[in-house]
Amino acid sequence: MNLKKSSRKKMVLISPVKTLTAMMMLSGAATHASADILIGEAANTKLSMYGILDAGILYQDKVSTDGDEKLGLETSGLRQTVLGFKGSRSLDNGMDAFFNLEAHFDLDTGMFHGTGDASTDGDDSSGRLLFRRQANLGVTGDWGTVIIGRQYGPALLAHLGTEPRIFKEQFSNLYAWAYSQYFSTVNDPASTDGRNANNDVGIFFKNAVQYRNNINGLDFGVLYSFGGQEGSQKEGDVIAIGAAYNTGPVTLSGSYQNMRDQQTAEDVVTSWALGAAYAVGDLNFKTNFMNTENNDANGNQILDLDALGVGMDWQWNEKNSATIAYYVNKDKAPAKSVETKSLVLSNEYTIGESTIVYAQLAHVDADEMGTISRYATSIVASPAPAGETTTLINVGFNFAF
Repeated sequence: MNLKKSSRKKMVLISPVKTLTAMMMLSGAATHASADILIGEAANTKLSMYGILDAGILYQDKVSTDGDEKLGLETSGLRQTVLGFKGSRSLDNGMDAFFNLEAHFDLDTGMFHGTGDASTDGDDSSGRLLFRRQANLGVTGDWGTVIIGRQYGPALLAHLGTEPRIFKEQFSNLYAWAYSQYFSTVNDPASTDGRNANNDVGIFFKNAVQYRNNINGLDFGVLYSFGGQEGSQKEGDVIAIGAAYNTGPVTLSGSYQNMRDQQTAEDVVTSWALGAAYAVGDLNFKTNFMNTENNDANGNQILDLDALGVGMDWQWNEKNSATIAYYVNKDKAPAKSVETKSLVLSNEYTIGESTIVYAQLAHVDADEMGTISRYATSIVASPAPAGETTTLINVGFNFAF
């Protein structure tokens, strides 16, 4: 997530087991996952590394209601730029132990990427986390996989096969997902605005335990993040569930997340989503719908987002894949009825193993709306101006290893 370039704070699991293959795709290039580099092996222990480097040029014809345009270097247009390390070790009874460490940085500056973590108290100090995306260990076997620590939640991962653009880093509903679950983490812990410090943009969760398995084509995960507050286990906790079922040409996905305030235990973020995809020949049709509600610490509604995406992928030759997607994201909270409509066209050209040149265009039409609605309905890191139509063009290079 390119969160640091938005809101002036510049505001997807790698595991050694087959059941987590779908989760690996969010840490790899869009459709070209690369092999890990083995950096050490001793006895029954393997250590490896992997990474993605992604940068390009982004043009935006309007960055404000004054009509000013902007041209600049943009990190992570197709996928986030990351560097990761992982390891696995064989155990008794056919099981394996493993760990994942994954950092996120910006290729245009070389700095650690901004985080959606709470940073106004002692929860995460500076907010510039070294291993923002993953810092966990686990055990896997025929019975499934258990992961402990900071990790990807199962909800967004469930929809990788049904979101029209696979939650690509720019021009997808990755931002509607993230921004609609972001504001509760930056609120002052002493205020009544609502706060859940275990949530990093609804994608990453700390203090978490997750169980995953794949049974007859149903890949699912259940995560619980401990609130860690004195006197009540409910205060500040998170539950997240996600599942994807794939059979032949059809993929179905569903998810649910609930995050509670760390002082009142009121629900501050509740999100659910459904998706479907159908592949026929070189075409893959996709649709995904999400609803997210934000409440304050007293249960008063702040955001009620409906986010719908429909699209089609076309593998039009061996090296080229084109996508067309349309997003309608609407905030229906009390006294609101505002929406952002976005049309996206893109093409990816594979010029070598795990190496892609991409071009993508977004045309965004946003109603007049307030700050929370503007971010929550956006498909780009820096939301288009409210009450304007905006065109963005991004051309870049993605190198994965």
